[in-house]
Amino acid sequence: MTKDWWEQTFPQGKQTLIITDAQGYPTTIAYGEKGQGRPLILLHGLGSWSYNWRHLITPLSTHFRVICCDAKGFGFSEKALFRREVTGHQVIELERIIAALCDQPPIIVSESIGALIALGLATKNHRLISRLVVINAPIFTESLPHWAMGLLAKTPIEIIEVIDYLRLPYLFAPLVREVMGNERRKVLFDPTILTPEDVYWITYPFIEIPGTLVKVTEDIQIAIQEIDKVAKQQPNMLTDIQKNLNMVECETLILWGEQDSWFPPTHGEKLHQNLPNSRLKILPNCNHDASGGSPQIIYQEIIRFLKETNF
Repeated sequence: MTKDWWEQTFPQGKQTLIITDAQGYPTTIAYGEKGQGRPLILLHGLGSWSYNWRHLITPLSTHFRVICCDAKGFGFSEKALFRREVTGHQVIELERIIAALCDQPPIIVSESIGALIALGLATKNHRLISRLVVINAPIFTESLPHWAMGLLAKTPIEIIEVIDYLRLPYLFAPLVREVMGNERRKVLFDPTILTPEDVYWITYPFIEIPGTLVKVTEDIQIAIQEIDKVAKQQPNMLTDIQKNLNMVECETLILWGEQDSWFPPTHGEKLHQNLPNSRLKILPNCNHDASGGSPQIIYQEIIRFLKETNF
């Protein structure tokens, strides 16, 4: 577990890229690359980082140049603690990552909030994406799906900053690993597949990298504000994306876990109805953490989709 996961996974290990973030500041993004050919970007979900794609990076790299990025504030990317995040920053920053790393429109494979971000970019500028795969996207959610998110959403950010400053996650590392490991098992179809090494790396940024908890909390608080605005029928990013789904012209594959305990498959069906050039596959034996829990079927469906769309 002490070995560097980046070095084990990518030929050049962890690489870094400096982009201008949504507020105009230089920000360092951590990423890894493997394979050659057309670019394929993997986007993780909320509270996750590139490790969540651990089972899919190598298989996909036999066909594509796989680029695995940590979103700003997550994983090993920069934690900009001196400023608050703004709604929609991830969409802007994804566009700039693509511009910096890709010489042609990439395939984007995205999960959970990463899928929402990819859809947000596709509604703004569909020409930036050649093919799109979205997995268990929270586009029609009406509440935060997890109790811990609800707790962080209600906690003043100043308290989270103190917790982070005092390095309490590090001081209570065994407890953090146990709690986060147990919660991750709940979104896997087969909880027994989560190894101690998986738990170590899933929790690593929260325990070892100061600022992670603050930045994740900020994005959770932005999410609950968006959900509240939807309920109050106030202008918000979620509704804007929903209204502009018809602007997405690229071929899109929607994958949804039949046993997703966070967002039901009916959300996938609704997304399919509103998204032109899309196809929907409900995945049996698959919970919300699809990339970590059901990678083989995810891989098979991605490759089938890309072959059938002549890619």
